[in-house]
Amino acid sequence: MIYNWNSSHPDDTAAFAYRLGELLRAGDILTLEGDLGAGKTTFSKGIAKGLGVKRNVNSPTFTIMKEYMGRLPLYHMDVYRLSDEWEDLGFDEYFEGAGVCLVEWAHLIKEQLPAERLEISIFHASELERRFELKPVGKRYEALCEEIMT
Repeated sequence: MIYNWNSSHPDDTAAFAYRLGELLRAGDILTLEGDLGAGKTTFSKGIAKGLGVKRNVNSPTFTIMKEYMGRLPLYHMDVYRLSDEWEDLGFDEYFEGAGVCLVEWAHLIKEQLPAERLEISIFHASELERRFELKPVGKRYEALCEEIMT
C-alpha cells in the first residue's frame, strides 16, 4: 500500500517530518527520493528535529554521510555521487546500528538496503505544494504509516 500526503508549504513538510521523527526507533531505515528542489533537505531537517537533534542539518552531498546526535543517532546519507566503491563505506554497519538511517537517492544502492524500510518520495505539485508517497516495506513501517497518517 502507498500512503499519500500533500504539503502546501515547506513549513508543513517540516512539521510532518518532525512528527515522523518523533515516532522513529533505533534501527529504522528511511529512504528518500524526489525531484530536485522538492524539499528533501527540509524533510531531513524535520526528521532530525523530531529526533531531538540540535545541530543544523544540511545535505551530505559531498561527504556522503553526516551523523547527528539526538535521542537516537541520525545517519543522514546521500549516495548520489557514489561509484561502485560504496561497499567500502560500511553502510551495513549503520543499517544494523542503534540509530536511524535516512538515505537520499537510495535507488542507487537498492539491492544493498535492508529488506524492511520506509520508502519516501517527494514530488513537485506546484511552486510550493509537494506530494509525498510513503511506501512501507514491512510490518514495522506499515504500523508507522498508519500512525503518522491518522
